[in-house]
Amino acid sequence: MVIHGVEQSRMAPVVVTALLGAADFGWAEGLRRTHFPADRNQVPAHITLFHHLPPSALDEVARRLKRLCAGAAPAVRLSEVMLLGRGVAFRVESPGLMAMRDELAQAFAGLLVPQDEARPRFHITVQNKADPAQAKALAAQLRRDFRPRPLVIAGLAAWFYRGGPWEPAMKASFRG
Repeated sequence: MVIHGVEQSRMAPVVVTALLGAADFGWAEGLRRTHFPADRNQVPAHITLFHHLPPSALDEVARRLKRLCAGAAPAVRLSEVMLLGRGVAFRVESPGLMAMRDELAQAFAGLLVPQDEARPRFHITVQNKADPAQAKALAAQLRRDFRPRPLVIAGLAAWFYRGGPWEPAMKASFRG
């Protein structure tokens, strides 16, 4: 649909994520399918860098993500199971990924919503919007077998958010 000469999807906010490597994506996506309420599981497993950039910034976002991906992927680790109250996630630690995010935040200063101005706690959500007791039980279950480990990040992506499933806007793979 076109509104004032602009596709409707391009008027939607832009979400920026890190893309998981194939094996780690399969593992995280499997956990999401098992534990995320099916009617609310509308996006694939990911690590959010920004929740809401203006669609007018998409061309610059794409240029910057491609440039960041020209090198090697940053080292990333899963460090712990996090209880989110009504959900569960795995904490992700990566000084390199945070440095990339910081560079983007500086480039888009003045365009960031308050949530994106704050320092993020990188994570991969495997359950959300669940009953708190159910979330607590899942966190305990996952903690029993959890060991910190490396995680592969394959690239960076931008998505259009329209209240439901995300629409891919662009993605770039690490080449280094």
